[in-house]
Amino acid sequence: MSKSSPKPKSTSPYRQKKTKQAISALSIIAILWYSGHVVGFSFSDLQKGAPNMWDLVKEMIPPDWAYFTRITEPILETIRMAVLGTTFGAILAMPLALLAARNVLKTPFINVPARWLLNLIRTIPDLLLAAIFVAIFGIGAFSGVLALIGFSLGIIGKLIYESIEGIDEGPLEAMRAVGANQVKLVMFGVIPQVTAQFLSFSLYSFEVNVRAAAVLGLVGAGGIGLYYDQALGFFDYARVSTIILYTLIVVLIIDFISTSLREKLS
Repeated sequence: MSKSSPKPKSTSPYRQKKTKQAISALSIIAILWYSGHVVGFSFSDLQKGAPNMWDLVKEMIPPDWAYFTRITEPILETIRMAVLGTTFGAILAMPLALLAARNVLKTPFINVPARWLLNLIRTIPDLLLAAIFVAIFGIGAFSGVLALIGFSLGIIGKLIYESIEGIDEGPLEAMRAVGANQVKLVMFGVIPQVTAQFLSFSLYSFEVNVRAAAVLGLVGAGGIGLYYDQALGFFDYARVSTIILYTLIVVLIIDFISTSLREKLS
């Protein structure tokens, strides 16, 4: 009788998992090293600049407390810009999201352009949008509001059309079976299922817009950013820290209120 050849040793699933983890970790380290090398990131340069960072912090303390009264109105203008930008952006986002959702309009030549438009809007940074609108409409809060409208439209539109595609299809099929037209399908089958998510996404966008509006003034788009630019231009770091502190307080209050509302909606 001929002896049977020995069976090859099989690699255990645990060993395979460890090998994949090691390869993944090495790949990530290699990507990080290469990226740092290309952009010139260096821990030695960071260590050399650390004393300068500390000197800057010392110049920012204490803040210029008297400056609070002067920047209250620009802070309020920043909030108003965020309110307008979020509101109009959310209003425009809903119909565009309905066009992008493949379970509402099963028409690729409508869905695809709508998604491309949302991708294009999200591709353009808010500061670049603000700079474009400043070049068109001039310096002022109006240009900042338009930039925030585009920014909100891109964020809310993307999130809401993904929510629409994840809704329960049962009510839609039932309405189609009884002959409901597309308008009734949207009004009574789609919108009621995504209203809570839509409001939650709008509140989240408002939080982001308050932070974004605070720096749009750096390109002349109104708000507290104009005062950031002035204080930095004159190396008045005490006033810079005052603006940062004031903005932080406002952002924390808005974040607390928005989080509470979103928890209730969910």
